[in-house]
Amino acid sequence: MSYWRALEVYKEMLLVYLEEGRRQVNSHCSGLEPWQIIGTTVIATLGAVWIKGFLFQRESLMSRLKKQCFRLIRKIPFVGGAIQSQLNKALDDMSASLCTLKEGMTYTTQLPLKGLSQSQVLEKIREYETLNEVKWEKGRVSGAVYWGDKSLTDLLVKVYGEFAWSNPLHPDIFPGVRKMEAEVVRMACTLFHGGPNSCGAVTSGGTESILMACKAYREMALERGVKHPEILAPVSVHAAFDKAAHYFGMKLVHIPLDKNTMKVDVKAMKRAISKNTAMLVCSAPQFPHGIIDPIEEVSKLAVRYKLPLHVDACLGGFLIVFMNKAGYPLAPFDFRLKGVTSISADTHKYGYAPKGSSVILYSDKKYRQYQYFVAPDWQGGIYASPSIAGSRPGGIIAACWATMMHMGENGYINATKKIIGTARKIRTAVSKMNGVFVFGNPEVSVVAIGSDVFDIFRLSNALTSKGWNLNTLQYPSSIHICCTVLHTQEGVADQFICDVREQVAIILKNPKEKTTGLGAIYGMAQSIPDRSMVTEISRGFLDCLYSTETPTSNNSHMNSNGKAH
Repeated sequence: MSYWRALEVYKEMLLVYLEEGRRQVNSHCSGLEPWQIIGTTVIATLGAVWIKGFLFQRESLMSRLKKQCFRLIRKIPFVGGAIQSQLNKALDDMSASLCTLKEGMTYTTQLPLKGLSQSQVLEKIREYETLNEVKWEKGRVSGAVYWGDKSLTDLLVKVYGEFAWSNPLHPDIFPGVRKMEAEVVRMACTLFHGGPNSCGAVTSGGTESILMACKAYREMALERGVKHPEILAPVSVHAAFDKAAHYFGMKLVHIPLDKNTMKVDVKAMKRAISKNTAMLVCSAPQFPHGIIDPIEEVSKLAVRYKLPLHVDACLGGFLIVFMNKAGYPLAPFDFRLKGVTSISADTHKYGYAPKGSSVILYSDKKYRQYQYFVAPDWQGGIYASPSIAGSRPGGIIAACWATMMHMGENGYINATKKIIGTARKIRTAVSKMNGVFVFGNPEVSVVAIGSDVFDIFRLSNALTSKGWNLNTLQYPSSIHICCTVLHTQEGVADQFICDVREQVAIILKNPKEKTTGLGAIYGMAQSIPDRSMVTEISRGFLDCLYSTETPTSNNSHMNSNGKAH
């Protein structure tokens, strides 16, 4: 009874305060007419809604203010003009580098009046091949081509030819392609320890696989009432997640890395989880430094908060599944972990299939349902597709299936042994060199190199001059080599180590010397506070890829009139 009496006391106190509040409001409004009260209420409500919309957007307020500030600065005549002049110069240089042809070559801009014979077409093809200057076959390129074996290439060409006209959109017409796609997915599910209810789809590449996972989890989040779905991912995660967030109206929340291990900070990820979280992401391994995130720990978070966890294994998926049998054991990263609900892995990387194939896998069919698109009321009939594309090249799926069948488990294990052995040989050698260091403890095929003594882009320039083509990274400045079967060729790794050691020794003689050339451009790009300028240059680069004009110094490369804006 005393409990209820206490509640009665609090109830009476609350009523007193409410009455006092009512009296205060009425006394303040006693001199106002009804229309004034109504008008003030409407304006205040609309103002509150506007303020909420202004403050709480996908892009943070600080980021938007910075952008607006830089826009205003670029409108100052002499400042904007100088900036635009430098941008145009950079784009002219880029155009000259990308679009300049060999002497005597021209661009084809219209159909020939009479079709060329097969021999004439092949002659033209050989002419285009002469534009290739980078000798990837000799193992001088980081990643890009993951094997290129002639006998495998010959097989793929034959298989593609058999299915060149096929399209999985028509499974009744091409049942063989349907069967091969289903088998590719099932074989991949088995490799990643999927259960009987695991499933997936073949996509055009890692980006589409990632997009499909994000799309599925966005639909799930919207279904449970989340209005602004968020992706929680390490800052090192692939840019395809930025693209997914942009395409699907999601917000990408970047989680910082541990500066020593370069793995995602699990505690920071836990703090970032909110009612808007649609999915968690880990990489196995991530592209910049080749580090595998602590997937076991994040999996526990996913289970605890009942969130889906996507593991991006696009780069090394078809290495890590064979590493235990190759003698390089790893901690669990796949469907053995309860929290892992999806995995993306590229068959066209270490799966050695031709470009244009990847798989997106789910631990349960209930997740894949949200990936699908169905238009039940289209006049052309009921339209349904498993991924972004409608029509898809059956030849690529057939070639992917043929590669997996031809390689077999033994072939993949042998290739994995050689690649991981080569990467670790490079990692060990570089970590012992003065003046440079290896980021974290890379366990797979990527070795990232940095320096606290000199600008690492000087080493990038030096190795380029020696015929190497490496990946240049930012935040922090670094370079990496992604080892493939081509790097396991005799003498390639030894030559790389020798060249790195030699060039580092030369640089250390004058470590403070400034970087020039492409290295200077990369260094400058990450130091520019106005990221819209970097975006503008990048768009100019993409424009150059489609150019059929001979570069001139007077070309306008802007998507505008070329004036400051």
